Amino acid sequence: MRMNRTANTILGAIVLSAGLTACGTSEEGAEATGEEVAVAEEMTVIEERQANFEGIGDAFMAIRGQLEEASPDFGVIAASAQTIDTNANKISGYFPEGTGMDSGADTEALATIWEQPEEFAAAIDRLTGASAGLVEAAASEDVEVVGAAVMNLGGACMNCHETFRLDDES
Repeated sequence: MRMNRTANTILGAIVLSAGLTACGTSEEGAEATGEEVAVAEEMTVIEERQANFEGIGDAFMAIRGQLEEASPDFGVIAASAQTIDTNANKISGYFPEGTGMDSGADTEALATIWEQPEEFAAAIDRLTGASAGLVEAAASEDVEVVGAAVMNLGGACMNCHETFRLDDES
């Protein structure tokens, strides 16, 4: 779970408030406000988004690892390609307004995502096209075809990272 201290404090307060409300207390301030609920929902979507991207990264690394083997396991490659494709097709639902770095959450999502929605949508389309191509390539069981599809997918990932994600490597 990747949250900063402020987000943990807010989330803890929301959980406590929700617990008090569920217990039937009538103390003033025991109910979560609409803003607190919204913050909790934003934190959940950020956590889901990060887990989704971690799944893509893990599957990508599994494929690359197989391509380094003398006899790659195309079952692993195909399953990993499917994971990437499934996760890539979920991405557009993980970026509601208010879930960027400005929210105070531990995220690398830049405001550019919401400032340039058409460009972000195009980047997602490029990724989903590349992920579908990787699924097809995996079915070929041809190392060179899969390798080219991996390169295409890597380019789609970098395209998005360069514009819409904080470069924390500098």
